[in-house]
Amino acid sequence: MLERLARWNRSAWFWLMLIVLCIALEATALVYQYVFYYDPCVLCVHIRAWILGILVASILGLLLRNSRMGLIISNLLVLLASFGFAERAYRTLGTEMGFLDGACSMNPNYPSFLPLNKWLPSVFEPLTSCGYTPWVIPQVLSMAQTLMALAVVLVLVMLVMLIASLRRPVSAY
Repeated sequence: MLERLARWNRSAWFWLMLIVLCIALEATALVYQYVFYYDPCVLCVHIRAWILGILVASILGLLLRNSRMGLIISNLLVLLASFGFAERAYRTLGTEMGFLDGACSMNPNYPSFLPLNKWLPSVFEPLTSCGYTPWVIPQVLSMAQTLMALAVVLVLVMLVMLIASLRRPVSAY
């Protein structure tokens, strides 16, 4: 089973699917912002930043998938960015549902070496306060719920892929 997962992890299709997923998520966020006029909060732009990190690590994974060490590093980077995505999605969901205190500022507090809000303010600048996300499926599923579910699935998949990439391949005798 792990060998089959390791083969899938080394395939270009796996990494291309992650890349397409990240691009689709970023595009969806921009559609909600610029077509449906839902301004992003600071947690939303942090999620966008983590998804950008997953995208960059996935591109690295696509390029380094045939090297065992490159595959391990790529899996680890995607997993770490997925944990960041999951934490921000949890905070967004908690703020929306009221089980976390939802005070957040308009300052995204990006590190000084990575001022995404200065480099690309149309994508990474928060424009509203936290506490509400739009419906993905009206009155059924909010964006915060969708992002939380997606983040959990991504963390679990990447954890399994990391374990599969750490396992030494069985040599044929």
